[in-house]
Amino acid sequence: MLLLAFDTATPAVTAAVHDGTAVLAELYEVDARRHGELLLPTVDEVLRRAGVDKRDLTDIAVGVGPGPYTGLRVGLVTAAALGHALGLPVHGVCTLDAIAHQARAEGLTGPFTVATDARRKEVYWASYDAEGRRTAGPDVHRPAELSPEVQAVGAGALLYPDSFPGATGPEHVSAGALADFVVTELAAGRELLPNRPLYLRRPDAQVPAGYKAVLPA
Repeated sequence: MLLLAFDTATPAVTAAVHDGTAVLAELYEVDARRHGELLLPTVDEVLRRAGVDKRDLTDIAVGVGPGPYTGLRVGLVTAAALGHALGLPVHGVCTLDAIAHQARAEGLTGPFTVATDARRKEVYWASYDAEGRRTAGPDVHRPAELSPEVQAVGAGALLYPDSFPGATGPEHVSAGALADFVVTELAAGRELLPNRPLYLRRPDAQVPAGYKAVLPA
C-alpha cells in the first residue's frame, strides 16, 4: 500500500504518505485562509519527501469534516480529482475520528470528547469511549450545551476552557494520524466513509429569499 492522505477541514492544511506500516513523510501548516493555495503544493512536496511518484499510489484518504464549507470542499474536490485521474479509491474519514486516533496514539486514556472550532460560538464535536470508538456525534452545538465530564481535546475544546476544563491537544488534525487510522480500519475490514462532506449545517452564504424586480412586468 502507498496511501496519500490529506485534510482541510480545520485551519491546518496537512498531507502525509503512508506505506501501510508507517508514515513516510508528513507536512502540516496552519493557515485558515489559504487551503486552496496550499494544498496541492503540500501534496507535491510530501510525495517528493517520501520518494513516491503519484502514479505509484494505491489509495487516497481525505478528511470529510465536519468543517467550514470553503476549506472543506478544497480537500474533497482535490481527492475526487486525484482519484479520478489516477484511478484510485478515495476513502473518506470523519476528521474528528482522525483527531481521536491521534490523541490515543499520543497517550490519552479513558473516555473523551473531540471538539473543533465551528465558528458562530459553536463547536463540532464527537465523543469516544476508552477504546477510541465513537459513541456520539458528530454534531454541532454551543459549548455550554455540552460541558462534558470527560477529558476533551481539539481546538474547539481549547477555545472554550469554561466548558471544557483541562482540555489538551492535539489541536488540529494530523494527516499522518488520518493515514494511520485508514490503514488500521482497512486492515480490520471496516468500511470507511464516501468522499462526501459532513457540513452539519448550512453554509454562511445564503441565496436571497426574494429578488427585487429590476425591469417592469
